[in-house]
Amino acid sequence: MVEEPAFRPREKLIEKQKMFQSIHKPTYLKGPMDKVTSIAIPIALAGSSIYLIGRGIYNMSHGIGKKE
Repeated sequence: MVEEPAFRPREKLIEKQKMFQSIHKPTYLKGPMDKVTSIAIPIALAGSSIYLIGRGIYNMSHGIGKKE
């Protein structure tokens, strides 16, 4: 069997591991753009869904948007 070469050198991998293990944050917030994907996007989705639900309840209670 032919052995495949590694994607990254082992030294760089160990260096990255040490850097990530030294950071005292939750694992999902360690990258620079991770706050956007794990905090901002869910907040935006929750906000927009609350807005749409509220608008739907308002429209139903006032009889707006019914088809004839």
